[in-house]
Formats: sequence, C-alpha cells, structure tokens
Amino acid sequence: MNTSPRATALMTAVTIVFAVLLAYGETRAFSFDEGFHLMAARLIKEGKRPYLDFCFPQTPLNAYWNAFWLLLFGDNWRVIHAVAAVMIAAAVFLAADFILKRFPAPGWQLAAAVSVAFLFGLNGSVVIWGPIGQAYALCLFLTVASFRVCILAVERPSPLLAGAAGCLVSAAAASSLLTAPAIPVLFLWMVFYNRAGARIQKAAAFIAGAAIPFLPVLWLFINAPHQVWFNLVDYHLHYRSVHWEDAPQHDFEVLISWIDCSQALLLGLLAVGGLLFIRSAGGWERARRAEFYLSAWIALLMGVEIATAHPTFSWYFLLIVPFLAIPAAAGIYVVGARLYKPDRPRWPVAVLTVLLAFGLAKTIYDDSDSLKWRTMQAMAKKVEQVTPPNATLWANEHIFFLTGRPIPEGMEFQAGMKLDMPMSQAAPLHILPGPELARRVKSGAYSTIATCDDDKMEKLGLKDLYTNKEDIDSCFVFWGFKATTQ
Repeated sequence: MNTSPRATALMTAVTIVFAVLLAYGETRAFSFDEGFHLMAARLIKEGKRPYLDFCFPQTPLNAYWNAFWLLLFGDNWRVIHAVAAVMIAAAVFLAADFILKRFPAPGWQLAAAVSVAFLFGLNGSVVIWGPIGQAYALCLFLTVASFRVCILAVERPSPLLAGAAGCLVSAAAASSLLTAPAIPVLFLWMVFYNRAGARIQKAAAFIAGAAIPFLPVLWLFINAPHQVWFNLVDYHLHYRSVHWEDAPQHDFEVLISWIDCSQALLLGLLAVGGLLFIRSAGGWERARRAEFYLSAWIALLMGVEIATAHPTFSWYFLLIVPFLAIPAAAGIYVVGARLYKPDRPRWPVAVLTVLLAFGLAKTIYDDSDSLKWRTMQAMAKKVEQVTPPNATLWANEHIFFLTGRPIPEGMEFQAGMKLDMPMSQAAPLHILPGPELARRVKSGAYSTIATCDDDKMEKLGLKDLYTNKEDIDSCFVFWGFKATTQ
C-alpha cells in the first residue's frame, strides 16, 4: 500500500502522542475518582445495574465500555488505561486529519495538522487525566468523531451520516453530561449549513441517532425512576457540593487558573487569533469558515457548562481542547506566515512543539507528588495480609477493585458517605451516609480500614480505635479493633 509523505508525517506525530499517552497511562496516570468508575465497571461485568443495584451519579456508557474490556482481559486497570490512550490517539488523528484535508493554505496543511496533533495530544491535562478509567478519553473520541461526521453529513444527501453524527455525539453525553452542549450545536449547525439532501430528513435522522445511546438509561428509568432521577439530576443539583463550604471560591480559582498555565494561554491565544484571522481573511470559502466556527462554538458552549458545574475542576476543560486546537491551526499559520516566512512552516511548528513539550514536562513534574496506582497497590497488598478472607473491610473503591473482594452495600460510590440522610432514604439509593458510617466504625463493624482521607480519619478517631496501623505514602491501613473502646 502506497502512503503519501504527508500521511506518513502525520501518523508519525500521532504515534509520538500515543507513545506519550501510553507511557504515562501505564506508569503514572491516576485519579481518585477513577476508583468508583472502575468499581462500577466491575459490578456491571458481574451482572449488576447502575442506579438500580448501586449508586453511580454519571451517565453509564463509559462504565459499560470499561466493563467490556474487563470482561475480555480481567480486572486490570492497565488495560483500561491502554484503551483510553488508544481512544485519545484516535481523536488526535481525527482532529489533525481534518486540518490536513480542509485547511485552505496548501503549503501549510501538514504543518497545521502536526500543530493540532501536538496542541491536542501533548496538552498537560489531556496527558495526565485522559488515559484513565473515567470518561474523558471516550468523550474526546466521540465528540471529535461526531464533528467530522457532521461536516460530511451537510455535503451528502443521505440522512445516514446525520444519524451517525447524532448517535456519536449523544454517546459522548451518555458517557459524560459535560459534553451534552455539543448535541444542539451540531444539530443546529447541520440543519443551517446543509447543502445536499432534505433538511427535515437529516434533522429527523440526527434526533433518532441521538436517542439510541440513551435507550438503556430510559429502560433503567422505567424500572426505577426515583433512583435514576437521583443519580442523574437530584444529586448534582442538591448534593454534589454538600459540606464543601468554599466551593464558590474553589470554582473561581479554577476559572482563573489558566493565567498560570503556559499551555492554556498558548492554546487560547492561538485559537482566538486564528478565529480573528478566519473572520477577516480573504480566500476562505464560506463553508470552510463555517467548519472552523463550528469547532469554536462547541468549545464555547461546552466550556460554559463546565465552568458552571458546581464544583468544577480544571481538568474538565480537557474536553474542549481539540475544539480549540482546530482554530488554533489558523493561529499558528498567521504567526508563522506573517512573522517568519509564509513558505517555511517548519520552524514555527518546531518552536511550538518545543514550547508544548516544556509545558507538558512542567505539568508532569508538578503532578509528581500526587497519589499513584502504586500506592493503591501497596495498600491492597497490606489489606490482604491483615484481613481474613471473610472479614469486613472499609476501603476506597480502588482497594476493592485491586483485591477482588466484594464491595459492601453503599461503598460503591464513597462520595455519598458525606451525605447526611436517614437510612430509610439512603438505603434505596444504595448510599451509606456519614452518620451511619461513623456509627459502624465506632462499633467495630470493620476488621480493617484503609483510607487516604486525613479529615475523615481524624474525625472518626481511627488512630484511637485500632491497635495497628501502617503508613503507606500518607495513606493508612488500620486493623485490630480495640474491643474495649467505648
């Protein structure tokens, strides 16, 4: 098979990105919230249903996706990380390939495509938070894929592509609702810019395709409306920030944190500069401008939703990185063509790559002191040493996942333990509320406790309740309950 030099060069850039993602994902990538996602996948693999059998305040598609891979390869977090790295690399290719094929300046198409691959794939948040068990990787792939398919759908008369675009973007929302604003953006853009075939048919196909990923949620809702409503709506509206008094200040600090991030500043400035250039540049077809505007609209509206999540986190914004990188390609073109030489794109791209590499290195260095899977593995090993096979255990979800022990009712989503609700209300939701947990701990209900939560450890007085403890990277395993403690 003959491969063009441009395709080879682009695939080389994507391969570099994939190597970075895979290396980081298999050695250092870790998220504390990842635990309940992996535990949910294991429970689904075992035949349990989200919402009905355990608390899972997320849309469920990513959990089913992870469960599929656990079913094939066993309960191994490295498999999930490897799959996530593949999905992100595929998303990087789709975004960069779009530029390679659609960028209006022929002499800059490859350079701009490589720039997008590195702006996207070497982004610090993407590398650190992407190749894990949460939904980010799958959402990146699905949203970028729906963007590409939607652009094809307006050019061709068949409504099948419109249906596929709707299904892909809705699947992203069925993995994380943070991507939900992309659904109306793509739908309205497709209807407004349609150039072939019947608008009404394509609109209907898009809506029908968008319904498909949520059919399992509908089935679950029919069977248990109260539990599904609590997980997907009520929890986020009323319980997500419980006992987080400084959440507004936290959100404000997150929203201004881009000022201290060189990669975020560079990406944002290039994207804004690229959009300004696209608006004023001659020689750009209306259809081509519209495609870049579509990317910007997705980034804007998804960014607004992420910014208004309460509380929000800086890594949520990695979901808009590809849609900022696409107009940023025009930005690097402006910088290189006007400040250097319009027919020599290599040096601007080389400088950009060096800046991105240093920015990524700094981000990884700053994250070096955070928890990693090796700490969880050491804790799991200690738990297995000191806990009899049938003894009771309270630990975070990672430990249950690593040890393969059955997880007690209510511990599948341990953030629910901060809620103060009566057991009569909590039990149908599969939540173990804080007061009940404290009562059980102080009564000696748990043979072993493994935790990294200093506040909870102090509040419950675990050091006074247990005879033995071991410090593992500032996390603790307690065993040997003092039966005489009052």
